[in-house]
Amino acid sequence: MKKTSPSQPYQPLLLRILHGLTGIFLITAMLTAFWTYDTYDGRWGKIPLPDYKDIEGLHGTFGLYTLLIFPAFVIYAFHRGQKRLVQPGSIDKLLQTGKPIWWYTLSRFTNTLALVALTFALFSGKMMDETWLPKGEINHAWYYAHVVSWVVMLIAIALHLLMNARVGGSSLLLSMVSRRFRQQDNPKRWPTHISAYLANGWSRNWQNFWQNRLQAKSSLLLLEFFILGSIVVAWAISLAKELPFVKN
Repeated sequence: MKKTSPSQPYQPLLLRILHGLTGIFLITAMLTAFWTYDTYDGRWGKIPLPDYKDIEGLHGTFGLYTLLIFPAFVIYAFHRGQKRLVQPGSIDKLLQTGKPIWWYTLSRFTNTLALVALTFALFSGKMMDETWLPKGEINHAWYYAHVVSWVVMLIAIALHLLMNARVGGSSLLLSMVSRRFRQQDNPKRWPTHISAYLANGWSRNWQNFWQNRLQAKSSLLLLEFFILGSIVVAWAISLAKELPFVKN
């Protein structure tokens, strides 16, 4: 463990892990998504990428990894990272053009937009069939939706990086990839934290959880349930499509 500089922003270790894994899987999924489009479609432009017929499966694998880690990141973002998302009165603060609060509000909007855009991308991807493109079926509505989600996600990532760089500069961006952590974030303490959580009792933990959620801002609470609910629905529909009587 290294000491952090007083002038350098500090990001909790768990945030960096969840944010980092989500980012790595997402970027890889987006790159392989374009490669898949380039291989099987290319109606809106192509670049000379190698012809790799298994690219659809590779894209699906990284998309699945993103889908698996995303719920944990969402729960963290709406609980421990709530102040980084859109707040009540944000619209009024956007009228204060050029002031610091204006930039901070824009940053919160882009952070929230990135979560919504990723939800759209994951949901539309889960609605697709991996055999469509290899069979030349490139006119499905969910395929078009997934292509649009790729564009929206690209814009959301660019705005997310630009706004956070504007608000916190390069030091904020670098703090997200720093290996330094404070003593209370030491992974060696995680078993102790987990033991203390379990010792508190499941009923009490759930009671505290729901009390905290009910005290949360209603708009954020609805957005959290919408995102997590969309993931649940996507899994349910995807699994239902695998049932024998649905396939037939």
